[in-house]
Amino acid sequence: MQIQINEEKKELKQHGDYTFPVHLSGEMLSRYEGGSFFWHWHTEVELTLILKGQIEYRVNERTYHLKAGEGLFCNSNAMHAGKRIDNQDCQYFSVTFHPRFLYGFESSILQTKYVDPILNTSSFSSAALLPSENWGAKVVPLLEEIFGLYQTPSPDQELRLHILLSEIWRLLYGHFTSCSFKEPAFSDSIGRLKDILSFIQASYAKSITLAEIADYVHLSKSECCRFFKRNMNMTLFDYLLYYRIQQSLPLLREGLCTISKAAESCGFSNACYYGKLFKRYMNCTPRQYQSRFRS
Repeated sequence: MQIQINEEKKELKQHGDYTFPVHLSGEMLSRYEGGSFFWHWHTEVELTLILKGQIEYRVNERTYHLKAGEGLFCNSNAMHAGKRIDNQDCQYFSVTFHPRFLYGFESSILQTKYVDPILNTSSFSSAALLPSENWGAKVVPLLEEIFGLYQTPSPDQELRLHILLSEIWRLLYGHFTSCSFKEPAFSDSIGRLKDILSFIQASYAKSITLAEIADYVHLSKSECCRFFKRNMNMTLFDYLLYYRIQQSLPLLREGLCTISKAAESCGFSNACYYGKLFKRYMNCTPRQYQSRFRS
């Protein structure tokens, strides 16, 4: 599978509903094609608890290497992505919730005093939840308790989730108010990064030049490459190739066309080159990948 996003990189999956805007899910990186999930964002806050293995988790300009027993706070609207470390799988638990679950009424004192300051501070896009730190050591057991509710639901589960998430937010707010924040340079650039990613998503199926991407975001070609590598930790060309490979997977999986046609539909003019890249990223040939689903 892969995360479903729109042209602005916003995730399309519903995280709960209006009556109870909370979503609990157990995840494994091996369930995602290529062992990683794409850059995306959503209005909900996300808390992650690592259960087994390790993950390289990126949020805006920050990179975290998290292992079992550690966690992460990802703020509303923050761009984030994750991938395996040393090609090893990672099992983790995710709690995604809309901030209104905490404050209830719009413009309530809970919202204006305790929630909005955190949501509106772009330099506080994320925070590692580490047992070695005092406040993190208090948050991780609460996440573990929520994981227990996920495994064994209780009759009063919704109420208990509200209590636990409110306590986590109280600890997060205490940590937030103890920190001093300087607006990072990245905050001025995140819109430009989203524009590049959106351009690639909209145009990957046809020939794209570096000049076209650079012109779209009003940068020179050299600065566009440097900007992307600095913020994404990979080259623009590598990301484009990887994205094209990922978009070809449903075509192969569902048998909608031949391998050559799948390559052409995703922007590759040469099927042999497509096959070579496919093996590099997916550790198998397109035909081997396709045969898994035919059988």
